[in-house]
Amino acid sequence: MEISDIIKRQRAYFDTGATRDVGARLSALKRLGQAIRVHGQQLCSAMEQDLGKSASESYMCEVGLTLSELSYQRKHLKRWARLKYRGTDLTNFHGRSFSLREPYGCVLVMSPWNYPFLLCVEPMIGAIAAGNCCVLKPSAYSPATSAAIRELVQEVFPQEYVAVVEGGRAENSALLEERFDYIFFTGGVTVGKLVMEKAAAHLTPVTLELGGKSPCIVDRTADLKLAAARIAFGKYLNCGQTCVAPDYLLIEGSVKEAFLEQFIRTVKRMYGEKPLENGDYGKIVNRKHFDRLQGLMNPEKLIYGGEADPERLRIAPAVMDNVTGEDAVMQEEIFGPILPVLTFDEIGQAFDFVRGREKPLAAYLFTENKNTEKRFLETVSFGGGCVNDTIMHLATSRMGFGGVGNSGMGSYHGRKSFETFTHEKNVLKKYGWIDMPLRYQPYNGKKDRLIRMFLK
Repeated sequence: MEISDIIKRQRAYFDTGATRDVGARLSALKRLGQAIRVHGQQLCSAMEQDLGKSASESYMCEVGLTLSELSYQRKHLKRWARLKYRGTDLTNFHGRSFSLREPYGCVLVMSPWNYPFLLCVEPMIGAIAAGNCCVLKPSAYSPATSAAIRELVQEVFPQEYVAVVEGGRAENSALLEERFDYIFFTGGVTVGKLVMEKAAAHLTPVTLELGGKSPCIVDRTADLKLAAARIAFGKYLNCGQTCVAPDYLLIEGSVKEAFLEQFIRTVKRMYGEKPLENGDYGKIVNRKHFDRLQGLMNPEKLIYGGEADPERLRIAPAVMDNVTGEDAVMQEEIFGPILPVLTFDEIGQAFDFVRGREKPLAAYLFTENKNTEKRFLETVSFGGGCVNDTIMHLATSRMGFGGVGNSGMGSYHGRKSFETFTHEKNVLKKYGWIDMPLRYQPYNGKKDRLIRMFLK
């Protein structure tokens, strides 16, 4: 079916009101959850094929997180969807003010390849909970998972409700020429700018979940053993192909050597002496990205790891020391298992370094100093992050997730997803038993005095 036909059918279906009933939305989400559980093994196998992810990682970081978000949406949806009464000022006596959230209509969700199930289906859950029809566009770089998502969605939803469009650039371009009521995009900055440009032609609102070089700062007061474990987890999860992975490390010079010793010991414990032989360690998504990452590693600054297996597109966890802001590895988002290490003498230098670059999607600070923590939170701008951990702020439905500046706009997860995919309609209902004459002409001195008494 042509893309334009899919959208026409979805608009017609939305206009029937079938998606607006909260009970119908809950039923749809329940069916989706049941289907995900049935297809869980198939989904994990598809992600192993696309990215080399182990079944444990695929469930923990994709299938399980998606089910958790779905459960949270189902639990709270009725309350979110209720009409909310607001206060009414004296100027509008006698009346009642209230807000209600209405679905946008037909929405587009465009997802990336690095978490191909989570970042496609989780926004879709928000769109359905909000009462929309939805077109999903999974990434062409993760074809096995895209096919599994298509099969899953077709089993649960009629195409006029939720449809999956597979393919590459041609399909992306065709979708962006269509008029949607909302576009939700996760991916790189370059394509994000194109999405926003195309959406502007129709004044379509957008959420852009992009990326950037997310810093990780460690000062001398930090628990180095704990920091090493949590940074290694966040950096090398999915071979570093995580939008909120610590992109580079800024560490206070007085503890750098002790930290690196602990960090390398931790990486060996997690992935083994020969990570490329670890069956639970994944691969780089394709040759293009593999070659790009190889080009970012400076052998003269490589102090650990970095071994590569071109046949299987695998790169071992790597650490580069004595890196500066001018090195190639610091000119773009790494999106791979390479950790550049930079040093500072005073915490303000680290904060200045981060502030001197585009606002990152995430930022991380390891410290036991409350004043340093306060300064970090008040002076460094970033989408979201952690103090004394990495990436785990992403794994909750109780807080929104999103970027700022160059790292994106808008947020989702939990209630934020429901709000993202709905418009808040504010209404004043006036009663007719009294009609204040002040606003009507002819005006006079008495009316002016009364108006000034009310409006001050």
